[in-house]
Order: sequence, then structure tokens, then C-alpha cells
Amino acid sequence: MADPAQARRAFGHAARWGAPDPRGARYRRDVLGGVPVLRVAGPPGGARGVVLYVHGGAFVAGAADTHRALAARLAAGAGLAAVIPDYRLAPEHPFPAALEDVVAVLHALSADGPVVLAGDSAGGGLALSALAQATGPVPAGLVAFSPFVDLTLSGASWRENAARDALLPAARGDEVAALYLGGARADDPRASPLFARWQAPPPVLMFAARTEVLRDDAVRMARVLRAAGGRAEVRLAGDLPHVWPWLCPWLPEACATLAEAGAFAAACVQELRGAPTSR
Repeated sequence: MADPAQARRAFGHAARWGAPDPRGARYRRDVLGGVPVLRVAGPPGGARGVVLYVHGGAFVAGAADTHRALAARLAAGAGLAAVIPDYRLAPEHPFPAALEDVVAVLHALSADGPVVLAGDSAGGGLALSALAQATGPVPAGLVAFSPFVDLTLSGASWRENAARDALLPAARGDEVAALYLGGARADDPRASPLFARWQAPPPVLMFAARTEVLRDDAVRMARVLRAAGGRAEVRLAGDLPHVWPWLCPWLPEACATLAEAGAFAAACVQELRGAPTSR
């Protein structure tokens, strides 16, 4: 990660070739809460509500465009529209800039109907951090793919899966965290939502591969959420790559995971109707 600019170019190139837009997807640029976003139109006759999708990329790479196909497929499975923030990236904009942007978009969206937070990798961690920071209307739920929630890297899977994770180099974990934190503490609960103070969180569904270094981030995050009175589940898959849903339509397991995640998001919105919406 010595050159974030190179990482951004590589991510963009991979997305152009590896993550094709689903047929009929419609996008438009907008600004919400002062943050540039990409809107994904919902299906005709879809439910009122939106998936707020926070892209991954180790806090230094990725963009709304690199993850628009993934967000569009997830939202379509839920029968919802989607919004993808182009949040500020490190190291030019270190913590808490990205979190501030996601929270600003969440607040801007919350007045317009149910919001399901979602994200992958670093974006999954940011989505959970935003959920922990949320005030006012409570998001209907959250979906996370291989979330990065502990920047202290204390999970056993960082060691146990160091030689098995085909995508994330475990030896670079400290470097990634340092680029994002910019001198802040890795155990700051706003940066590592594993250590946040949770109060009655909404339903959460997380996915992780048994062979990835972030496996225990998802497993331990679910335990914390359940201890706080939430309903949190983890789907542990077999030997699949980090954030495998990004590979739909090429990987059948990716499409199956997105279908399950979309159904969960739809159920969260349905469940929220008629329930108290603030805290």
C-alpha cells in the first residue's frame, strides 16, 4: 500500500472488467449532506426505502463506481433504491473524515424513509461505525460482507489465515490501519466499531469466509451486537475470496449470497414498518 494512487487505479481497472453492471441498472450523481454520491434507481413499483452502500478499498481506494454493480444487485434483490457515497479517502483525508461523510449521508437519507446500511471490508466497518454513531431514525438493518471492524488486528484469524487468504496480505494490515488512522488510536470505537458502545442495534447480517483474515472480525462483531440486545448473524462460507459477492455474476456463490442479503434487507424494511423509529 505504498502508493494509494496506484491502488486506486488498479481497483478501478478491476471493476471495469470484473464487476459488470446488471442489465437495466440506472445511475445518477447527486450530493447528500455535502457528500457526492451515486444513486441507483430502484425497481419500478419497489418499496419505499434505500440501501446506503459503503464501498470497501482499505480506506484508501475504491469509489462509488467500483462498487455500483454490487450495490445495484443487492438493492434490486431487496426491491429498493441504493445510494453509494464517494467518501473522502486516506491518507489525504485520514480518520474520521470517511466516517463523517457516511454519517452525513445517513442523516440526509433518514428523513426520506427506511435505510438499510450495507458495506464490504473497510466499508462494512464504516457502515457499522455509522450505525453506532447514528441518532434520530434508526436504520432498518445492516448487511456487511467481510467487515473490517477491529483496527487493532487482534482477531486470531489474522494469524491463523495469514497463509490461506488469497486476497488480503496479513502482513500489510498494520500499514493499512496506520494510513487510515493518521495517528489516532486503533481502538478508538469510532474507528473500530467492535469496541463501540451499542444500545439495542437493529438486525445485522454479516458474511465472511472461513479462510480470510477478517473472519473473526465478523464473528466477534456479532457477539458484541447480540450482547447489546441485537439480532446479529454471521454466515461463514468455505474457501471463498474476501468480499466474494463482488464477483457476481461470475461466481455462483456470489450471486447466492447477494440474493440472501437482498432478502434480509427487504425483511428489515418490512419489519420496521409500524415499529418505533427513533432512539
